[in-house]
Amino acid sequence: MDRALALAAEASASQDVPVGAVVTDAAGRTIGEGRNLREATHDPTAHAEVVALRAAAAATGSWNLEGCTLVVTLEPCLMCAGAALQSRVSRLVFGAWDDKAGAAGSMYDVVRDRRLPHRAEVVAGVREAEASALLRDFFDQRR
Repeated sequence: MDRALALAAEASASQDVPVGAVVTDAAGRTIGEGRNLREATHDPTAHAEVVALRAAAAATGSWNLEGCTLVVTLEPCLMCAGAALQSRVSRLVFGAWDDKAGAAGSMYDVVRDRRLPHRAEVVAGVREAEASALLRDFFDQRR
């Protein structure tokens, strides 16, 4: 989560919503990382999770990231939760809850939906106060 928080701070500095993500392999080694790049790239899909999953897939040479963990500072939205499931990550760890768009337990629980062919273990609230503070500060500055 340290690296994900640092990536979130980088996103904030470049005017993107401060969200950072890291993908680790089964041994805990970082194989992909990303931060929000929507503003920087004008790409609506450039959420931190998608950027990190793409980097991890490129690093491993496979879209299948079974056994891997996705660590992100904010609860994933529907798109990112779907991407996590499509990549077959085994575990999702996140910091702050997203009561407006979260899809890993708050608004929706796509990641653990038993109707889907793949589910991931969810560990929520890891360093939640720090992740929430980054988001709160970012949006306070824009109001």
